[in-house]
Amino acid sequence: MADFNPLFDYIERKSKVTLPEDERNLILNKLKTKKLRKRQFFLQEGDVCKYMGFIVKGATRMFAVDEKGHEHILHFGLEEWWVGDYESFYLLTPSKYYVEALEDADLILITNEQLQELARTTKAVAAMLDSLNQGATIANNKRMRAAISLTAEERYEDLAKTYPHFLQRFPQNMIASYLGISPETLSRIRKAAVK
Repeated sequence: MADFNPLFDYIERKSKVTLPEDERNLILNKLKTKKLRKRQFFLQEGDVCKYMGFIVKGATRMFAVDEKGHEHILHFGLEEWWVGDYESFYLLTPSKYYVEALEDADLILITNEQLQELARTTKAVAAMLDSLNQGATIANNKRMRAAISLTAEERYEDLAKTYPHFLQRFPQNMIASYLGISPETLSRIRKAAVK
């Protein structure tokens, strides 16, 4: 059986509410697990995102492909992060994105219906959702501001400060895509930072 303890710990930490045993069992009985191999897709463009995945182990990326075939990374996912397309998940519309495992990954899956039911019946899940929504709004605003008003160097410095582990876990070409710069520009910035 899969280890749900990382999810329980995460819910308690985000909600600041202890999960009683009956609520843990309720969650255990509702959710299922999935293993992804490296390079396997969790979601592909055009599909409806039926599940959000809680990453127990592994790493993912969410990206779009433009008309020229270039990939643009919107998000990375690591342990104790949720992965999926929120717009598609909540509105049940076809996704515009791909979500791919960058390492072998273990996920715990939840449907929108299950999430809404757990939020209604479990105080900790409702509080976790509030915390997640606040965090996502702040992160998206910071990301938009960075894209609009920060130089490439400033975006890199902000990433290195906010998510230093990204620089160890993900290839440089993907970091460049995430920052919206060319790999050559990233290489130049990194060389200048070392001097």
